[in-house]
Amino acid sequence: MSSTLVAKPPRKKTSTTRQVSTLPLLAPSVIVLLLWMIVPLVMTVWFSLQRYNLLNQANNSFAGLANFTALLSNPSLWISIFNTIVLVGSVLGITIAFGTLLAVLFNQDFFGRGIARLLAISPFFVMPTVSALVWKNLLMHPVNGLFAYVTRSLGLGAIDWFADFPMFSVILIVSWEWLPFALLILLTAIQSLDDEQIEAARMDGAKSIALFRYITLPHLGRAIAVVAMIETIFFLTIFAEIFVTTSGGPGLATTNLAYFIYIRALFEFDVGGASAAGLIAVVLANIVAIFLMRVVSRSLDI
Repeated sequence: MSSTLVAKPPRKKTSTTRQVSTLPLLAPSVIVLLLWMIVPLVMTVWFSLQRYNLLNQANNSFAGLANFTALLSNPSLWISIFNTIVLVGSVLGITIAFGTLLAVLFNQDFFGRGIARLLAISPFFVMPTVSALVWKNLLMHPVNGLFAYVTRSLGLGAIDWFADFPMFSVILIVSWEWLPFALLILLTAIQSLDDEQIEAARMDGAKSIALFRYITLPHLGRAIAVVAMIETIFFLTIFAEIFVTTSGGPGLATTNLAYFIYIRALFEFDVGGASAAGLIAVVLANIVAIFLMRVVSRSLDI
């Protein structure tokens, strides 16, 4: 008898992949973040509905919407909101305009460009309190400041900047702090511009102004929108520069919404009114953030 051996195919190894849930790993961090955000917000809402004054705790009681109605009928709130809009709009316009021009300048080849870029960006790393002290005592001081020395040398006399031009002085300080940020973002964006497109436009006879208007500026549209969104969110909470230089004065000339809440809470000890003002600031900030997010998303879809 002849027997034929038939080779059997090897068996396939079946591997069972067990899916591991990452929820136990992420849960602690998510819980901490939620508590960090929700607990202060809930407490602010609670105190905004209370008549809570640290100097008169015997009369603390539930106030309902009385804190909001009192604030909305207070002219100081509307003055602070107006000052906030002026401050944010002015600094935003200055930083974007000069940041764009400086980005175009620093994108050119010249001797010492690396050192010039470093010096131009360095003010952004100075703390706001230190910046305000430098401008107040070394530059804008009416007696010993550098600006006073220059104006006296020109026969114009010394200028008390924080008394005569308080809002302009604060705008100048904040613009000096945030101009490097706009420069850094816009310079990074302009470096991604295709050089062949520029060379083709120059061969067609386009001048420098036309190149900037029709090629460079449209290319920077997305970066400008991102800079505007980030800066606006931070500018709504400007506090240190005002606290160090003008303390919201003279009168209410430089009192923005953040400093108004500070006065209400730590000078008048009105915790309920300050909490209500804080919620109003949160609502305004969210309205601005939603508007800016839509603008940025439209620019990114282009």
